[in-house]
Amino acid sequence: MRRPFALLAAALLVGAFAVPASAADADEDFTIKDPRITESSGLAASRRHPGVYWTHNDSDDGPYIYAVDSRTGETVARLTLTGVGTPRDVEAISIGPGDRIYVGDIGDNLGGGWPHVWIYELPEPKTLEDRTVRATQYVVKYSDGARDAESLVVHPKTGRAYIVDKNEKGGHLYEGPARLSVSGTNVFKPVASVPDLEATDATLSPDGEHLVVRSYFGAIAYDWNGGRIKREKRLGVPFLGQGESVTYTADGKRLMYGAEGADSPVEGQEAPGGGGKSSSGGGSSAAGDGADSGDGLSGNLKTGAIAVAVACVALLGLRGLRRRR
Repeated sequence: MRRPFALLAAALLVGAFAVPASAADADEDFTIKDPRITESSGLAASRRHPGVYWTHNDSDDGPYIYAVDSRTGETVARLTLTGVGTPRDVEAISIGPGDRIYVGDIGDNLGGGWPHVWIYELPEPKTLEDRTVRATQYVVKYSDGARDAESLVVHPKTGRAYIVDKNEKGGHLYEGPARLSVSGTNVFKPVASVPDLEATDATLSPDGEHLVVRSYFGAIAYDWNGGRIKREKRLGVPFLGQGESVTYTADGKRLMYGAEGADSPVEGQEAPGGGGKSSSGGGSSAAGDGADSGDGLSGNLKTGAIAVAVACVALLGLRGLRRRR
């Protein structure tokens, strides 16, 4: 009788750890299948096309952004931007009011060597197909000198643009002018500290009330507070490799995290205060940059482990009763 019992216990353990309680949510996760997308470094949930996410390559790809259908992982449109010159280091993408797409060509691999960077703005198309779209190009500088950045957010109600610079010791939230101008340089000024992480992307909730800034291995949630952000808590993020992107879903209930690389995965977790579904995927989560990692198990895995323990105790009890009969 030992062998059947051992097999049953093993099956319960595998079930608990490989298929967490939220496995039904797995269809909300997806893999970017387009072989042209190998350095996905920004992610934005479409407001106009449910289930579609906009992304782009990091550099050396050209003036392109891609619409990926999360239900299949396939690209359903590639937009070629005109009127923007040659992109240098595209790192971020955001959706603003009126279904306007903002692309942040704000990376600086020289560590602050570029005299300026750019933001591109274009309308999100009503139909998804490969096409050429004319974009508006804005010149951006920082009030305190050039710097590297990978995080651009545009407030969904005011349309104001913000950038978080990338610094291993922590950076700042930079606020742009109330309206970006094509006629001159748009100066971004620091308005709040973003300490304790090296920002690789950021996202604003659809209601404009919450900001999440992520790093390679963690994230921090903030109350937006009119742009004078207040820290709420540190978040664990799925470990997907080189973590480069994050976006709120269109309904604001979940956060979708992405990474660079071919066939890169995108996985969702419940957004703080979003009232959405619990984390999906395999439960692999990394504690954020110095955060207490506890026992290293996500909530679903803890639940599964407890269930296994209860089941094993019950089965052992039944065996004991049988032996005494």
